[in-house]
Amino acid sequence: MAEVTLTINGLQVTVPKGTTVLDAARQAGLFIPTFCHDPELTRFGACRMCVVEIPGMRNLPASCVTEATEGMVVHTDSPAVIEARKTILELMLANHPMDCLTCGKNGDCRLQDYAYMYGVKTEPFGGEKHNYPLEDDNPFIVRDMNKCILCGKCVRACAEIQGKSIVDFAYRGFDAKITPAMDVPLSESECVFCGNCVAVCPVGALQEKGLRSAARTWEVQKVKTTCPYCGTGCNFELNVKDNQVVGVTSCDGDVNGRALCVKGRFGYGFIHHPDRLTTPLIKKNGEFVEATWDEAITLVAQKLGDIKDKYGPDALAVLSSARCTNEENYLMQKFTRAVLGTNSIDHCARL
Repeated sequence: MAEVTLTINGLQVTVPKGTTVLDAARQAGLFIPTFCHDPELTRFGACRMCVVEIPGMRNLPASCVTEATEGMVVHTDSPAVIEARKTILELMLANHPMDCLTCGKNGDCRLQDYAYMYGVKTEPFGGEKHNYPLEDDNPFIVRDMNKCILCGKCVRACAEIQGKSIVDFAYRGFDAKITPAMDVPLSESECVFCGNCVAVCPVGALQEKGLRSAARTWEVQKVKTTCPYCGTGCNFELNVKDNQVVGVTSCDGDVNGRALCVKGRFGYGFIHHPDRLTTPLIKKNGEFVEATWDEAITLVAQKLGDIKDKYGPDALAVLSSARCTNEENYLMQKFTRAVLGTNSIDHCARL
């Protein structure tokens, strides 16, 4: 593969031809701020936070969409670059609620992080501000379009990861916003509430309804685990506070990347539900009583053996679960055919 060598902040970097300046800088361990860029999504170049200075170019180009070329010289933190980034942040904050102390993304917001990093404390630009109503009429996602910075990541995540294209840019100029078709709420659209838009939002415009009110970022411990809903093996992080699961956030899963379905992202209420069974139950004298696993398994084995001996193996049938792993389901069908001696086995994912 052809390679190119460029100089970034005085450091020579060799990368494959076609690499962007942003990726080249990150390969060299250099920091460039971004809002709209995401390695799993198409290049967009809208927010301009990643601008750099390249001698010979008239304007400051966005590094996320500028291809590195042989002999290119790049400055990522020149006075002109710093001033441009500060102005971009000031313009964003001019039409952004200053409610960081009560925002659910406090401590996990790129706009907040970059404002601190570049010392942006005030709103030098006056004028009209948006006053959209808070959209929380669905069970999963809170949309606050007053906090949206129009980075477009939710649009691309919906189209490119989920394949639904539920939301897109609408209107123009000051009235531009991201919305479903005909500007209806998510609850009235064909949204499947996978929450992948929430996972990529860099600010507080999209938040999980439950997690938003349950805990602040620094109050939770994140535990990486595997989703129990099917055999795909998606990874995510359980958000734990006071020994209670209060939410789920995406991580870099080997199988799923950061994508999750609605059940994996939002279906964790069963964990602490009061009706959840925590021990096996055996019916004695017409009533279910708690039992040990050894007692339960022994009883099941005895009953299966009795039925097979009395009525034959075809009197038995097995229904397996999509919430087991593929390996567990393989063992179940092996047990059904080899031990019980019947081919009467099915799987709930087909129903």
